[in-house]
Amino acid sequence: MNQPKIAYISFDTVPAPKGAAIHITAFSLGLAAAFGDIQLVTVSSTAESRDFSEFYPQVMQTTIAALGDNLIERILHFRHLLRVWLQNRRFEVVHIRSIYEGLVIASNKQQYCDRLIFEVNGLPSIELKYRYPAVADDRELLHKLHTQEQICLEAADLIVTPSGVTAKYLQSRSIPADKIRVIPNGVDLNIFTGCLDNSYRPPQPEMWQMLYFGTLSPWQGVNLAVEALGLINRDFPAYLTVIGQGKDYQIKALKHLARKLEVADQLIILEPMSQTQLVEHIQGSDVILAPLTPNDRNLVQGCCPLKVLEGMASGVPVIASDLPVVRELGEDGVDFLLVKSGSAKAIKDAVLGLRGDRELSTQLAANARRRIEEHYTWKLASEALTAAYSELGIKRLMTV
Repeated sequence: MNQPKIAYISFDTVPAPKGAAIHITAFSLGLAAAFGDIQLVTVSSTAESRDFSEFYPQVMQTTIAALGDNLIERILHFRHLLRVWLQNRRFEVVHIRSIYEGLVIASNKQQYCDRLIFEVNGLPSIELKYRYPAVADDRELLHKLHTQEQICLEAADLIVTPSGVTAKYLQSRSIPADKIRVIPNGVDLNIFTGCLDNSYRPPQPEMWQMLYFGTLSPWQGVNLAVEALGLINRDFPAYLTVIGQGKDYQIKALKHLARKLEVADQLIILEPMSQTQLVEHIQGSDVILAPLTPNDRNLVQGCCPLKVLEGMASGVPVIASDLPVVRELGEDGVDFLLVKSGSAKAIKDAVLGLRGDRELSTQLAANARRRIEEHYTWKLASEALTAAYSELGIKRLMTV
């Protein structure tokens, strides 16, 4: 293997059954195909670091331990080991995804690379308070996070983000528009094609199945899906399956809410799973819910909800919150149904509408699938990323 000229470094565990890992894998493969061997650096899933294992052809992976009793300790431990690993190494491009790994590079850019690319999917100065509520009152910590973000943003030669909402926010932080490229998330159609093999299954009146998949983070609005489940069951039997990563207290809170609403037997909560396994659950569903809440994480920072895209690709109709980050992805009433954010009743009304109109359900599913095929595949996202790299003067592999 030749000395890689690109290092893709992320404070994430890869592989893993979550959106970040899926995104990193897709971009790693796209970069390797366009530019040759790349070095992927991620968090170790164990207490030990491991150097140079082949993740995929032309993608060599190094995993670095991130040990500690809390997030801050894990970040500092990872940063220390990353500095050690970077000694006597230099790359043409270093590609980062957060300040957790990125500050090390941005603060010493000339030492480590010619070009720095910052892929902004989320910013801890906005998101961290939802994971750790006590942080919301810690102005000093939030100021430090904001400052470190700004160092990385200003040091970057290119900023990649999946949402126009995020791009607008970055511009409000004095980042020039011509330095930002919006590259939406994608879907692996080879995996999600399976949902269409049997075509969309018309809903069964006695067994209406709703599905949510993704994390249980507060901004996802999973509690609204459970509240809607309670309302729907006043009219007809419905079931909700929740698939995703969450902390014990989050799972307990959802189960408590279901018991309070007398739908505990209609709620099933499953741990994260591979996309192949997820597809099997999607095939047995009548509708997919994406009840994103109206807060600064979704409205100011922005996101590109992978659950909406994968749902649209699945051949099953999607009901999602009416937020700008969702409107970017399709047309209400054509590709999905958008409902008032923060409203369980709005979700219930949309479900009732789909249940009473099988033709609409089938048409939404078909339209959504077409839109994904035309605009939101990982192949298209990788092509846009490699084009952005090329604009920086990074030479692609010669093709015959």
